[in-house]
Amino acid sequence: MRGTPRLLIAGLSGDAGKTIVSLSLLEALQARGVRVAPFKKGPDYIDAAWLGWAADTVCRNLDTYMVPRDTVGRRFGAGSAGFDLALIEGNRGLFDGHDIEGTHSSAALARLLEAPVILVVDATKATRTLAALVKGAMVFESGTNIAGVILNRVAGRRHEAITRATIEKECGVPVVGALPKLGSGRALIPSRHLGLVPPTETDECDEIRKRLISLAEHHLDLDALVGIARQFDSPLESLKPAIVESLGVKIGVFRDSVFTFYYPENLEALAENGARLVFVDSLTDRTLPEDIDALYIGGGFPETQLDRLTGNDSLMRSVRAAAERGLPIFAECGGLIYLARTLRRDDRSHSMAGVFDVALEMHRKPCGHGYAEAVIDRANPVFEAGTKVRGHEFHYTGAVDDIPSDATCMAVSTGVGVGRGRDGLVRDNVLASYIHIHADGVPEWAPAFVKAAARYRQQRTASAASGDGGSEEEPEPSVAMMATQ
Repeated sequence: MRGTPRLLIAGLSGDAGKTIVSLSLLEALQARGVRVAPFKKGPDYIDAAWLGWAADTVCRNLDTYMVPRDTVGRRFGAGSAGFDLALIEGNRGLFDGHDIEGTHSSAALARLLEAPVILVVDATKATRTLAALVKGAMVFESGTNIAGVILNRVAGRRHEAITRATIEKECGVPVVGALPKLGSGRALIPSRHLGLVPPTETDECDEIRKRLISLAEHHLDLDALVGIARQFDSPLESLKPAIVESLGVKIGVFRDSVFTFYYPENLEALAENGARLVFVDSLTDRTLPEDIDALYIGGGFPETQLDRLTGNDSLMRSVRAAAERGLPIFAECGGLIYLARTLRRDDRSHSMAGVFDVALEMHRKPCGHGYAEAVIDRANPVFEAGTKVRGHEFHYTGAVDDIPSDATCMAVSTGVGVGRGRDGLVRDNVLASYIHIHADGVPEWAPAFVKAAARYRQQRTASAASGDGGSEEEPEPSVAMMATQ
């Protein structure tokens, strides 16, 4: 069986133009009827959301820090099976990794997946020197297949002609595109403090799509790029998820224009472990569904729609009451903000759900940004003591006052968490942390959370049968893997 043709779009640095190239290529190939599976290297939700939007399918993240290498390879194999081509957008510079050895870099991922690399080069105020940079990248790490170059921010025809000819002569690789100066990716797509605005928050998607297709058709050699992708001929083993029998539980998930940060594998893992997912809109739903057995609040941008979010105080009261009844709740970053007592931003304090007696404030610079690692060392409703949790954090909020250590369950070895080397706020059956996890990298999470939901359901059913309140419900039918887009 042949492997899916593939390309990894990389740059010499961040902001080289990888996202615009990737989106333009996806849109143009889609318009030609080519089915492309999109992937994003690293712990990124927003670029992944745009890649999924452009390809009209789920975009999956590939990260060898959060997830074991063999699992990353199998996940890629499963996610690209049946597609005409797979496109992976790298992150930062091609060789930038977790340490001085470049561990977990885009180049390392390209070698793992045997993917040809298309190197996006910022051509601003340079010509022949760019050939030296490309040639250096070609020999810097053995086994990295730089198969083509795309010039970005080209000043004009003469600038492009000289640079193209020099690279092809000195490096022996084709220049397969040259984009004009557009400012940056943010010139096409709106941005703010955490990067690009997600597609769910802009009404310009149709216009953006047209401009991306035009950019690719006029400035990228699509046939050459597809030809490079088709040079690949080595299949990877695919993951085959085992669907377990339904436990009859329902897990509510906040999913709307505020809470968008969910890895598809996280939602799929809950379904694969026997849960049915029920989506909740934090802006419009007035209460939680009465029959849910747990609640998952992922990350997002609660700070950008605070008036609408806090204006729906009916849902906040419903969440707080559910927490007091013992409903299992798992929250990440934006979810932690939602569950706090208050959030202060721009000299104004906003009342939040109040599940935790914690006051937060927004800062102008990130309080935590990058990979995170912690060990569970105190009782909580999800993880056993000693469990290692790897993930990432990116938050501009922090606690106003120090949080007592005994109110948390994680000892942080890498990252910031809620401060003083701690993370994981715990109250009854609620666990909230700044760390975003990936279900493939923390395999204990999904089965444990579903079991917590099952215990809650059993207790509620027993209470109803004894006449203490509540209502008995019929179990749900078996659940197959749920679509997450």
